[in-house]
Amino acid sequence: MATGPFIWLQHVLPQHAISRLAGAAASSTKPWLKDLLIHRFIRAYDVNMAEATKPAGEYACFNDFFTRALKHGAREIADAAEYIICPADGAISQLGRIEEGRIVQAKGQSYTAAELLGGDEEMAARFEGGAFMTIYLSPSDYHRVHMPVAGTLQHTTYIPGDLFSVNQETAAGVPRLFARNERLACLFGTQSGHVASVMVGAMIVASIETVWSGLVKAHGKDIINTDYAAGSSHPAPVLAAGAEMGRFLLGSTVILLFEPGRIEWLPELGPTTKLRMGQPIARKL
Repeated sequence: MATGPFIWLQHVLPQHAISRLAGAAASSTKPWLKDLLIHRFIRAYDVNMAEATKPAGEYACFNDFFTRALKHGAREIADAAEYIICPADGAISQLGRIEEGRIVQAKGQSYTAAELLGGDEEMAARFEGGAFMTIYLSPSDYHRVHMPVAGTLQHTTYIPGDLFSVNQETAAGVPRLFARNERLACLFGTQSGHVASVMVGAMIVASIETVWSGLVKAHGKDIINTDYAAGSSHPAPVLAAGAEMGRFLLGSTVILLFEPGRIEWLPELGPTTKLRMGQPIARKL
């Protein structure tokens, strides 16, 4: 297990205070600050602004730029009748089967589906023997998250936690990383069974936003469950395959969970494979 200075610093630094400070800077509309942040970020990470709907100078703040929309047609959406659609730009961290309730994080590292889902053993049991994929979004990537399959939202769970970085080094060196970091688990009912899309926060992630409820309360202390099933007080959003479901303000990682016997990952995919939102990642069974 890696224990280098980068990981050590993350253990000792005030993660939430740093993230709140970064969030304040990223939401600032002061022209000198937001323009400085945007232009330096574009140069540092070689961001492809040709895909964006607006030029760099037209964003209200850094967060507005970071969650930028893409031009129509910038991403081709695969045939949703046959395939599971990639929900985000990024790279595969890990993918495979959920065995004995455990999800692989990195070589020699794993965590349980129940931990990831905020301790919900009943929900986790639905995915026993099923499939998972972890997608890491780098700073230069498009940071909106889309639906891998058409579905109706049934339940969300906000789980407070740490804010470790989620890159490969930290995934290899911090036990149960994705079950420790702050996250929002979203459960959908679909024609491919129940599907969970878990948005995981990270160091300097200001917050997570969804299309149905806006900004999610971040850096809290309590687990928050919200029921969207029939009979609840919240209308259940119905989202098409490829539709936007949420976005990261300065982050992070998406983890998909599928029930057993529902999908089969495409054989050409593996750890470190680069992905683009909309491409096929699995066949429906």
